[in-house]
Amino acid sequence: MHRTTRIKITELNPHLMCVLCGGYFIDATTIVECLHSFCKMCIVRYLETSKYCPICDVQVHKTKPLLNIRSDKTLQDIVYKLVPGLFKNEMKRRRDFYAEHPSVDAANGSNEDRGEVADEDKRIIADDEIISLSIEFFDHKYCQFNCVTIGEDEETNVKRYLQCPAAMTVMHLRKFLRSKMDIPCSFQIDVMYEDEPLKDYYTLMDIAYIYTWRRNGPLPLKYKVRPGCKKMKMSSPRDDVTNSRKPETESDSGSEKPNSPPAGAPSNSSSLPSPSTPAQSPHPNFPHISTINGAPTKPNGQTPLSSKVCKASVNGSPSLG
Repeated sequence: MHRTTRIKITELNPHLMCVLCGGYFIDATTIVECLHSFCKMCIVRYLETSKYCPICDVQVHKTKPLLNIRSDKTLQDIVYKLVPGLFKNEMKRRRDFYAEHPSVDAANGSNEDRGEVADEDKRIIADDEIISLSIEFFDHKYCQFNCVTIGEDEETNVKRYLQCPAAMTVMHLRKFLRSKMDIPCSFQIDVMYEDEPLKDYYTLMDIAYIYTWRRNGPLPLKYKVRPGCKKMKMSSPRDDVTNSRKPETESDSGSEKPNSPPAGAPSNSSSLPSPSTPAQSPHPNFPHISTINGAPTKPNGQTPLSSKVCKASVNGSPSLG
């Protein structure tokens, strides 16, 4: 089972930043010989005075180093998608530059060079952007489990449309579905893209990037309901009987009573054991039985009914108990 680990953007900074200017890549450009990348403006200026890579000192070209550098669109798209707001700020900076310098001819440049590309065209999604999505039931046969109906077939098969922030996670969407569809907590909800379950920590922005959503319609999501697999602590019937009907022994009734003497206290002068002083049983596996005048007693110290017919001697005269 593969384990997914999330990392912070600061851990990726060494792979996203230019060593010449210390900022994130803008128009990322890679040297063909060593595959080290820099901002286009930074590496062009550097190669005007040097023919070697700023990182590894490999020779870029003997006479014309600019011939061995290539624009890296894939790396630049990754930087724009990982760094929030970078693309929007860069496009605004370019528009402001050409507005302040009308004499500069930008006719030969692309729309992106002039800053005239919108986030939607570049497929860049901001955290605070509102994303339209559709949610529908994955398969109607999952509606019923254990004689419990999760909604009606007509309602569960209806496709619903929502507008949510791009930073909303799948876990928030599951909670919304549970509340809206009145799904019991004993059932598990899986949010899916096509037939693949989504992780709880995925945001809508993550889903759009991972599955290359083209903005040609609402983000298509599905969900299904399945029985939960909660672990229950099982107890054996013997444990239940022992806990609910634990027999009282003389040690429970005699030694734990408030009037019973503490352990290790000297015994009374009488040779007969008292009701509160249990006699040690020769068999430790059986409960202790105390006696009064040689007659066995109940664990609570009372004389059983059969002991009443026993004869005892009081002042030398026989009498009934």
